[in-house]
Amino acid sequence: MNKNPLNKGILTENAIGIGTVTAEMVEVRARELAAIAGRVPSQPSEVDYEQAKRELTGGPDMDIQEAVLESIPESERWDPVRGSTGRHTPESFGEDEDSEGWSESAQLVEEGIKEAEHDQMLQAAQAAEKKDEREQ
Repeated sequence: MNKNPLNKGILTENAIGIGTVTAEMVEVRARELAAIAGRVPSQPSEVDYEQAKRELTGGPDMDIQEAVLESIPESERWDPVRGSTGRHTPESFGEDEDSEGWSESAQLVEEGIKEAEHDQMLQAAQAAEKKDEREQ
């Protein structure tokens, strides 16, 4: 059975389906991310490109919990009992839930919120850039 594709990347932008992600789309998003971060939009960094590609294609984002675990030295991480092989229990999700337990509607709402936040940050960065140009 095919998993729910809703959490696999951006589906729409400003209520218009984006279709296949192209290199130009990644370039535009990387420039937006550079502008939001206060850097020169015409010179996005490699990190901007990577984040843009992740956002558009649904690549794995490192969540806060994973980031915290990665920051802890391996010697201080949880050490299972030696010799214990453990066991794997299959995850069971509802028909309309993703791997994190989010329903389709919750996923769409979250995607809309993220896109709105991105648009607001981009507009603020562009307004600040215009203000700086006028002051010079």
